[in-house]
Amino acid sequence: MAFSYSHFDVNRRRINFMTTLMMVSSLLCLIPIGNADDNDKALGASFIFGDSLVDAGNNNYLSTLSKADTTPNGIDFKASGGTPTGRFTNGRTIGDIVGEMMGIPTYATPFLAPNATGKAILSGVNYASGGGGILNATGRIFVNRLGMDVQVDYFNITRKQIDQLLGASSARDYIQKKSIFSVTVGSNDFLNNYLLPVISIGARISQTADSFTDDMINHLRDQLTRLYRLDARKFVVANVGPIGCIPYQKTINQLNENECVDLADKLARQYNAKLKDLLVQLGETLPESTFVYANVYDLVLELITNYRKYGFSTASRACCGNGGQFAGIIPCGPSSSLCTDRDKHVFWDPYHPSEAANVLLAKQLLDGDTKYISPMNLRQLRNH
Repeated sequence: MAFSYSHFDVNRRRINFMTTLMMVSSLLCLIPIGNADDNDKALGASFIFGDSLVDAGNNNYLSTLSKADTTPNGIDFKASGGTPTGRFTNGRTIGDIVGEMMGIPTYATPFLAPNATGKAILSGVNYASGGGGILNATGRIFVNRLGMDVQVDYFNITRKQIDQLLGASSARDYIQKKSIFSVTVGSNDFLNNYLLPVISIGARISQTADSFTDDMINHLRDQLTRLYRLDARKFVVANVGPIGCIPYQKTINQLNENECVDLADKLARQYNAKLKDLLVQLGETLPESTFVYANVYDLVLELITNYRKYGFSTASRACCGNGGQFAGIIPCGPSSSLCTDRDKHVFWDPYHPSEAANVLLAKQLLDGDTKYISPMNLRQLRNH
């Protein structure tokens, strides 16, 4: 799942605030989040790839327009005391929550954080980057971001570090048998590439939607195969969520509360069908690999459609944002309007789910049935 965004940060951060932020981000991987002790190596590691839905702070270390390092982002993130960490939500990301639920002892460290070395990487590393996509051209409007090709390059560095920590044989065992690789990417390739107003018009004239989604699938195939060659064996790959239903899309298209943008959702569904087929093919052709398909599209659509059933008061209005009927035009920042009932909103900002929504999504991915995650859930994958 990868809801995208357009983050034009006009607020210049003060040097002392940024220094404090970097210190907080660097310390987060040292904060225990579970009851696992140091001897429980069976828990393995969580290696997280993707975009802003699971970025845990990598973009803090980039000169980019895509940042979440200002208040009120992170206001409910207990590990930092409510200080922004670079997560594009009010609290924990799905990756954070799944890691906690699986008993991984610390949050996966952002790769670009200065302390992403030594034993800290044995609990996992987060390579995700706000604005990143499958295709290298995706997100160029933000100036800097880490696309999937670069993220896999960075894992290659981590892979060599694990060899040095554990020795080649034990490192291979640790990666292949005890580690999970999660990939949450794709929405930016639509919202901040193919569907981007003005900039993408030429591309859409020269490339059909079918050709564009084929291009995405071919690139992702190469990226997942590269990870496999670096000893990744247990994969969970999320499909693209209902991007036509996010507050940003509803606002700029002046839709009613229960409407979604048809073209964006059609593209997501088209890509998702091809992604599901790709993962089956890879599982059949790459020996000893397991590829799990996370049906985030239907999961999020269920929350949006039946939000009251899950305790939410709105699935269309952003908790933090400004502009239009659903506060969906200007990204969350210090000058944004902020709701008082954050756990009652499906969406934190114009593009990303709230922590309350992330908790529900993570629970389904961890223990849900094949409607939402197949051929097995994450708890089963861990023990597989």
